[in-house]
Amino acid sequence: MSARIISVNVSRQKGTAKQSVPSVEVTVTGISGDAHAGSWHRQVSLLAEESIARFGQQAGRSFAPGEFAENLTTRGLDLNRCHIRDRLDIGEVALEVTQIGKACHGDGCAIYQAVGKCVMPKEGIFTRVIHGGEVKPGDPITHTPRPLNIQVITLSDRASRGEYEDRSGPAIRARLQTHFAAGHWAAEITSSLLPDDPVQLRAAIEAAIAAQTDIIFTTGGTGIGPRDMTPDVIRPLLTREMPGIMEYIRVKYGESIPSALLSRSVAGLIGSTLIYVLPGSEKAVQQYLDEILKTLEHSLRMVNRIDQH
Repeated sequence: MSARIISVNVSRQKGTAKQSVPSVEVTVTGISGDAHAGSWHRQVSLLAEESIARFGQQAGRSFAPGEFAENLTTRGLDLNRCHIRDRLDIGEVALEVTQIGKACHGDGCAIYQAVGKCVMPKEGIFTRVIHGGEVKPGDPITHTPRPLNIQVITLSDRASRGEYEDRSGPAIRARLQTHFAAGHWAAEITSSLLPDDPVQLRAAIEAAIAAQTDIIFTTGGTGIGPRDMTPDVIRPLLTREMPGIMEYIRVKYGESIPSALLSRSVAGLIGSTLIYVLPGSEKAVQQYLDEILKTLEHSLRMVNRIDQH
């Protein structure tokens, strides 16, 4: 059975159940006449009929579409498989997923007052409008995944010649796979291995930018040796530098590992691509990622114009 909209719902006030209507007009700010429309990232909400049914069984009562304050009630689409940035298309209407679940309003929520819990905080999907139009019950809905494109580039003369195994690049990849598997963003990660050659590195970075890569991690070439040139190639390409991350890491580990203060690692943006220049040590890579991953989701939201403030 194809995925469809089974109910379209609106309300004039936030925190209240929505009422089903024959159709809705979706504009650049959300659904016309709905309390959640506006210039923010949660313009249109969705909840699956299947989620409502499961919750109803647990609560020992039935719920009508819109009772959980969702704008669009779906059938046949596993919204739990959605990630931030994914597209949901309903005819000419295009929505982009900006948030998975939400904080519970507690006593400010009609469902919570009646039942003591709610399904929306865990299984609701929130979107912003990419293209507007009319939506009505029976309209088909399609889900298009849009995972982050991440590239990991190892710089090492000896590893590129096969003299020893690249360990830092695979360590970054494995850590990122674990990180994204546990969150609300999906990611596809590719890796490459280059010698410490500025021409090849610049060409690889420019190709990644042209391919609209979301995040680039490099590893290797951040020291003061004669072949350490990674920061020297990357820094001139930055449109915005984020000095605080690398400064903090150097200070944090430099007290116990003085050689960490010699690292020339940088982080920043090239256009809308985040780039992090990491050392070549497997241990150092893990230490750097310990700090970088704390801010990565916030950085992604800012780059993708998802303002939750």
